[in-house]
Amino acid sequence: MLVSVRVIPRSTRNQLEWNGEVLKARLTAPPVDGAANEALVALLANRLALPRRAISIVRGATSRQKVVNIEQLTPEELKQKLAQV
Repeated sequence: MLVSVRVIPRSTRNQLEWNGEVLKARLTAPPVDGAANEALVALLANRLALPRRAISIVRGATSRQKVVNIEQLTPEELKQKLAQV
């Protein structure tokens, strides 16, 4: 399943929230040397209770707007798991 994610680096805390059909991810990591990408994958894996290998960045590795592939979940399961957070 592909999900559009808007990343906001250097935030005060790690947080996920829905903004329409786009998932907004606030990350404490800076956008340097892939640190924000790694933090995004780790945050999604932790909140969705999935292994890190099930989450990959398909497009936008160097931009704030990313497309993330999440395996093993349906869109309904994703929204349900993120609503619990």
